[in-house]
Amino acid sequence: MDFEVCVERVDTAIVADNYGATRIELCSALDLGGLTPSIGIVESCVEKCSLDVFVMIRPRGGGFVYSSDELVIMMKNIEAIAKAGSNGVVFGCLTENFELNDYQNNKLLEYSKSLGLGVTFHRAFDFCKNATKSLESLINQGFDRILTSGKAITAIEGKDNIKNWVDISKGRIQIMAGSGINGSNAKIFEDIGVDALHFTARKKRIKEDLFNMGEEYVVDKDKLTKIIFNKA
Repeated sequence: MDFEVCVERVDTAIVADNYGATRIELCSALDLGGLTPSIGIVESCVEKCSLDVFVMIRPRGGGFVYSSDELVIMMKNIEAIAKAGSNGVVFGCLTENFELNDYQNNKLLEYSKSLGLGVTFHRAFDFCKNATKSLESLINQGFDRILTSGKAITAIEGKDNIKNWVDISKGRIQIMAGSGINGSNAKIFEDIGVDALHFTARKKRIKEDLFNMGEEYVVDKDKLTKIIFNKA
């Protein structure tokens, strides 16, 4: 089983590495679903961690339909992230009709692969109208994996769809379950043939914030232990 921990802090990445995670998905602004982090934190995670570092390529919140200018920004971020030593990138582009934007996805994919990066198509997949058609398209385009909650709020609610896509894909692409993964349900996904789980490992630090500067989170080591070591 592959364990991908979604992080936005270097200390969380280091703990995930020490606890035996396979990979991190490095983001900023997880409360917005994850945005592209700074190059500084990418370089720090690459320097201090032995696991694979995959980096979110998402220039803003609010959906997955991007302008031509935003596509250029995404290309520049991929180049910088490759130079920083990361192992892969995570992105997903859609049309206004909730279908794959084949032009944008192919452009980003081909550029990423030319730089030696692995590529994950993120949960934009869960917004696609025709998931099975989209799955085959992403396989044919050459994506390495898809992150999905099975078109549900949580992966456990969408597990029947996830199992179906695992069966359809037949190992041609990795189907990674994410959203609401915890120590109590992780084993369920292994039992239905899922070989990769994606989850955060953070908890809120309780403090008074009179000026509304945003929530602060710390590493949740207990969650890591329960999922990775099956200690639920």
